[in-house]
Amino acid sequence: MVSGDLPAVARRRLRLALRGWREAAELTQGDVATALDWSLSKVQRIESGEVTLSGTDLRALLAKLEVGDPATVAELVQDARIARRRVAGWWDTPRYRAHLTPALMQLMQFESQATAIRTFSPALVPGVLQTPRHAEMVLNFWNSELRMITDDQRAARLEVRLRRHEHIFDRADRPTYILTIDESVLLRTADDREVAIEQLQHLMRHLVEGKIILRIVPLPLAGLAVTLGQFSVLELGSENDAVLYRESWARDEILHDPGDVSLHRRIFDAIERRSYSAERSSRLLEARIAALRAESDS
Repeated sequence: MVSGDLPAVARRRLRLALRGWREAAELTQGDVATALDWSLSKVQRIESGEVTLSGTDLRALLAKLEVGDPATVAELVQDARIARRRVAGWWDTPRYRAHLTPALMQLMQFESQATAIRTFSPALVPGVLQTPRHAEMVLNFWNSELRMITDDQRAARLEVRLRRHEHIFDRADRPTYILTIDESVLLRTADDREVAIEQLQHLMRHLVEGKIILRIVPLPLAGLAVTLGQFSVLELGSENDAVLYRESWARDEILHDPGDVSLHRRIFDAIERRSYSAERSSRLLEARIAALRAESDS
């Protein structure tokens, strides 16, 4: 177990372990439910991570699955205890909690312990890498133009975007962060050339400092890739232990299903293979900054 684990991380590890032990015992969820006099939905919710487990229920389940190794049982009991704990991160305050989605609350827990993050963003620089002025312009669109978020929501989400940046990039054990964007992202000026220059310079600094790896999808090859929407695959120690975060203008979600995660990892790898090299992507970014500066000077 990793020291300092957060509830979402421990809950995920516990549910994966329990499902693995059940499958190894060649039992169905229905078999377990019948043996323990539980409802089938209870077993399903335990394995999906929707509910937490009491110590008594966990020990009964482990006995049925014939998991008796003291060290293994102790680790799982500890995971169950952490999973029941209330989140104590900086984001778990009334100011933020009331204005954030459940998926985003979980995402920040996974971000804190991710060892690698792969993000595909076809339309915009992702929120966690936006400058304050760029983030404010994006959020103001939803707030002032479409009236889809309130002033309080806008303010809270802006603060969270900036703090998430510190949460990922300014810690000693920061994850490897691979960002793949469509080339059209470089062409958008967010209605303000100075804001665009500042934003692209911000990306360039992260490149120079080794905080991100940037790959740009050529315009002629973007095609269907841009219809996929933004997503991130977060590795929690290995490629086989990962979660998927997907977001669109209407919703966001955390997905744990290995099939969903694996599919999006393959999609990301396919997009990356068709992208410009890291070196050429860096030169394209640098050239776009220079072009915008020239336009601004003229």
